[in-house]
Amino acid sequence: MKKGVTSKIIFALIVVAFVIVCFIQSPITSPVNSLWSLLPPVVAIGLALITKEVYSSLFLGIVTGGLLCMFSSNPILVDEEPIGKGFTALFNAVVNEGIIKNLSDSWNVGILVFLVVLGIIVVLMNRAGGSRAYGEWAVRKIKTRKGASLATFGLGALIFVDDYFNCLTVGSVMRPVTDSHKISRAKLAYLIDATAAPICIIAPISSWAAAVSGTVEGVNGISLFIKTIPYNMYALLTILMVILMSVLDVDFGSMRTHELNAAKGDLFTTGENDYSASSEAPVTTKGKVIDLVLPVIVLITLCVIGMIYTGGFFSGTNFIDAFAECDAAYGLSLGSIAALILIVIYYICRRVLSFSDCMSAVPEGFKQMVPAILILTFAWALKSMTGLLEAGTYVSSLVESATAVQILLPAILFVVAVGLAFATGTSWGTFGILIPIVTGVFEKDLANVSSTGAIPSMVVICISACLAGAVCGDHCSPISDTTIMASTGAQCNHVNHVSTQLPYALTVAAISLVCYLLAGFVQNVFVILGTGIVLLVALMLILHFVNGKKADA
Repeated sequence: MKKGVTSKIIFALIVVAFVIVCFIQSPITSPVNSLWSLLPPVVAIGLALITKEVYSSLFLGIVTGGLLCMFSSNPILVDEEPIGKGFTALFNAVVNEGIIKNLSDSWNVGILVFLVVLGIIVVLMNRAGGSRAYGEWAVRKIKTRKGASLATFGLGALIFVDDYFNCLTVGSVMRPVTDSHKISRAKLAYLIDATAAPICIIAPISSWAAAVSGTVEGVNGISLFIKTIPYNMYALLTILMVILMSVLDVDFGSMRTHELNAAKGDLFTTGENDYSASSEAPVTTKGKVIDLVLPVIVLITLCVIGMIYTGGFFSGTNFIDAFAECDAAYGLSLGSIAALILIVIYYICRRVLSFSDCMSAVPEGFKQMVPAILILTFAWALKSMTGLLEAGTYVSSLVESATAVQILLPAILFVVAVGLAFATGTSWGTFGILIPIVTGVFEKDLANVSSTGAIPSMVVICISACLAGAVCGDHCSPISDTTIMASTGAQCNHVNHVSTQLPYALTVAAISLVCYLLAGFVQNVFVILGTGIVLLVALMLILHFVNGKKADA
């Protein structure tokens, strides 16, 4: 039997088994706050991984959520108002709540504006010859695949302000370099993704720090966030894994196939590239490295200024608090639009592009971002389905029922956070649900923080487990915004990125789980983190040895 047919049969059996368990737990007429609420993402993610076709898979997941709303005997409520019954509920859930409301949401629109503007800037940099000049310079300076991988990691680590911004900027800058060293687009997408959320979640000055700090009441949010950094096993070990796999040249799973094909000149393996290459050719030979570096610096600077502006920095708020209170979507849109205007003026003054050249880049930049916009829209709609069905409430009730076993709580929270982020595609939503549960469990301990100033170690470890699990599940999920942005930045087929990244993410997740199991017994960061580092280094050395043996054979 062909492998593809076998995979489809396995997927069908998994879905049937899941549906049977759902029926055992509750009837289909009661899908809200039950196991049924997780069916839409199960359908979407499973179909995407099996069929390799992400648009229809996400849409079928959305329709599945709409059908559950239609079958519900109790009205589905939005702002305490029912969305209707029967087909009215189906259409209202899918079209109005799923698509229209998400495309009219100010945060989502801000992200789409930022995405489109960044696409236009990338086209401008390519047409001005900046990307070509940088690629030629980098090829001369970066001599090896190892150097190209580490340079990609280094740039990702430097752009720690926001994961969306990180994914798209690193991708546009490093693509010519990794292509010249025959690094597959799937590997580039992993390098981008592994230095986006994992870097942002341990950076005190980032949109992620702002999001986390706002979820805990009665405690200095930034101070608590800083305390969680050493215990964030998934983020720290993912960063270490990127360094080790670059230095040791280790690849495994389907990524190894992509890398072997890239060495032969096939960067995509599947032969599919959703992104138009028509705008890649420069329209001038006058472009220099400065024509890429300066626009990127301007973009980073103005995006940071835009974010702290929305946080009230210029109204007297200090820098840290401005980041904590910023509106990242509005700030990034503001900064990127300002940067676009300055970049256009710069290229015209440099006489590398004419005004008409710059204006023609606008629709080209938009066209390059159409695949990402479609996937994001469907992903947001799918999240709305899980929201209507109260999947978060269902998962949080499971966690609350497990809090009696506090010694295993870090490991339990990590696993639940992975599952919730994977199913919903949102890390922010995941720790937004779970962290209040943790603070509720340790309410008595936190009540003394204001007088003693000391936050109990177990509280810090449990919150770290929530953050680590949220990033891990987000990494694994095909419907995650960051995962979509990483494949967009690398111009890699989205399903290829997900399928090649999954073994890497699960490897680090398994080691992280061991660390959190240990954390319940030994609340010492040196022992916990040291154990994780030893396990990961040992595994990578074994894989390096095995790959070397295969190469010799």
